[in-house]
Amino acid sequence: MLREYYPENTYLTYTPKTQGTIFAGPELKLPHGMLNNLFPSIWRSYRITKDLTADKVDIFHGLSGEIPHGLRKNRIRSIVTIHDLIFLRYPELYKPLDRYIYNRKSKYAVENADKIVAISEQTKQDITHFYGIPQEKIDVIYQGCHAAFKQKKTAHEKEAIRKKHNLPESFVLNVGSIEPRKNALQIVKAIEHIDTPLLLIGKETPYTAQIRKYIMEKGMTNKVLIKQGFTTEELSTIYQMANIFIYPSKFEGFGIPIIEALYSETPVITTNSGVFPEAGGPFSYYIDPNNTEELAYAISTILSNHTMRTEMKQKGLEYVQRFNDDVLVKQWMNMYKQLT
Repeated sequence: MLREYYPENTYLTYTPKTQGTIFAGPELKLPHGMLNNLFPSIWRSYRITKDLTADKVDIFHGLSGEIPHGLRKNRIRSIVTIHDLIFLRYPELYKPLDRYIYNRKSKYAVENADKIVAISEQTKQDITHFYGIPQEKIDVIYQGCHAAFKQKKTAHEKEAIRKKHNLPESFVLNVGSIEPRKNALQIVKAIEHIDTPLLLIGKETPYTAQIRKYIMEKGMTNKVLIKQGFTTEELSTIYQMANIFIYPSKFEGFGIPIIEALYSETPVITTNSGVFPEAGGPFSYYIDPNNTEELAYAISTILSNHTMRTEMKQKGLEYVQRFNDDVLVKQWMNMYKQLT
C-alpha cells in the first residue's frame, strides 16, 4: 500500500520465509547463514539488527507486536503495531508457553519502540491497562481490508458461486475461525425458530464439534451450513449474497470481517461493547453476545424490515469509507515522517 501511494521511498520486507509473502526481488530480505535459518525466531528478535544496520534502514516497523533488540543502540528508529492483547485478557485460550512468549515480546516492544500504534481504541486501552503505557504515547490507526470486498459483484458472479458451492438463495452469514471466543453457537441457537439458514465460514476447531452436536440434537442439519476453503474473491462474493452478517464475538482487537461486510453493503449485527462499535459504526445493530433472544430478535427484525435493511446498507457503506486505503496510508506516512 505504501509502495503504491509513496513510491519515492524504499521499503524493505524482512521475513524468515517466502511462503505467504507477496514481495520478491531485492526488497525482500531473508536471513543469511545456517544459524539464522535454523533459528528464525532468534534472527527476528536479535540478529536481524545487524542486517538492518548493513542495509542502512532508518525506521523499523514491527507489524505484529514485536521489535528486535538493539535498534536504539544502532540509531534505528522504530514503530510497533499492537493488534490485540487477547493472550492477557483471556489467558485460558492460550498455552502457558505461548502466553509467556507473546507477553515478553509485546512488553519489550511497547517499552522500547519510538512509536506505538494500536489498531483500535480498545487495543489502546488494553496497552495502557496491562503495560502501564500512557495513552498519549499510543496512536490509533485502523486496518483496512482486501480490495475484493469493495468491488460490486454481478448477479452472474453470485449465481455462479451459489451453484458451485450449493448455497441457499437466502442466508445469514458468519465468517471467522470457529472457536468459543467467536461465539458461533449463539447464532445457531438464535436461528432455531427462524426460517433463513445460517452459513458459517471458517477454520474448524474442537468447538465446532459442540456446534455440530447441537445442530443434530435440534434437527437443524438443513438449516446450518459449515464450510471453509474459499478464495478471497469467492468469499467477497458470498458477503454480498448474504442477507445479514452476524458477528457476536466476545472480544477482538478490531474486527476486519465487520468492515468487509460494510463494504459489501450487507447489514451487520455485532457485539455492543469493546471494539465492535468502532468497526461497525452507528448504523450496525448491536446486541449482548450472551443473549440468544436479543440476537434472534435482531435477526428477525432486519430480515422483515426492508427499509431498515436499505438504510443499514447505505449508511454502513458511508461509514466504512474511513477505512479506505488512501485514508490509512496517509496516517502511516505522517507517522513515519515524525521519526525522520
